[in-house]
Amino acid sequence: MTAADDGVRDIIALRIPVPPSCDGWRLDHFLKFRIGRLSRTRIQRILEEQISFADGRKVRASSRVRSGEIIHLDRPAPVEPDVPREFAILAEDDGYIAIDKPAGLPIHTTAKFIRNTLTAVLRERYPGQPLQVCHRLDRETSGVLLIARNRAAARKLKMAFEHREIDKTYRAIVHGIPSPELTLIDMPIALLDTKTHMVMGPTVGGLSAQTEIAVEQAFAGHALVRCHPLTGRQHQIRVHLAASGHPIMGDKIYRASEEEFMAFCDHGMTPELLERFDGLQRHALHAASLTFPHPTTGKPVTVNSPLPADLQAVVDSLANPQPQETTP
Repeated sequence: MTAADDGVRDIIALRIPVPPSCDGWRLDHFLKFRIGRLSRTRIQRILEEQISFADGRKVRASSRVRSGEIIHLDRPAPVEPDVPREFAILAEDDGYIAIDKPAGLPIHTTAKFIRNTLTAVLRERYPGQPLQVCHRLDRETSGVLLIARNRAAARKLKMAFEHREIDKTYRAIVHGIPSPELTLIDMPIALLDTKTHMVMGPTVGGLSAQTEIAVEQAFAGHALVRCHPLTGRQHQIRVHLAASGHPIMGDKIYRASEEEFMAFCDHGMTPELLERFDGLQRHALHAASLTFPHPTTGKPVTVNSPLPADLQAVVDSLANPQPQETTP
């Protein structure tokens, strides 16, 4: 939760600079441009309660913003959704910590999550230590996550990621059973022009992206697959599997749709959305293994994470389906 201990919600102080391209715009139009997805009613409420000018002039919707000035936006911190804040240590030494990130825990601060993030939990658990997260996992993805314990280690590990010296393996539960011939998905992807500005997709001329896949276990209509990304594009595995006809179970964007994902973000999980998301609260993708050069010795280190209980339960149910009851 983001409420202060005395019951008063924290205030997030944002300072929004006005670029030259927006010089002379109406204030309400500028806010709509910078924040997005705001109704007129919401903009008016923000103008009345949260906006101030640095020079103290009166705030109106029709006020003109000036290039170079700073718009002050002081808003109550959102009430954050509950997330798992505990994680297991898979391996560690003086240079790194490899944790087993639970599904649902975001890594960095967003509009919705401030204190309920991995970086915030790390500050609480390791006060005063200069820890740095070296790569990213989507909020709903579980598994191995590498953290540097000092700046020198962070620099070497992040460079190893940049130079593709890190070997990653994921496990995913997908719809359908990939054919034995489908061992490599070589498909350029790019950010698409959509409402959320976060959906990736196959695009001619996009960034090169390759993912090796192998069926680990086949069921009736589903499969557990191993995925070895040769490149590290955003949402790469999710996009590649969906584009090949085998979307990941529970994927709110690439198995369902952007509209249903937005509905989930705005209103939470409903029975109708849960059905569209295969009955899963999160997508069935797990970072199973990570091999990296040790930041001090350079020797390869491999860290493994077993399939978590929620995904193992899905695998078990697919492997041993219960007979459906029939009405006499």
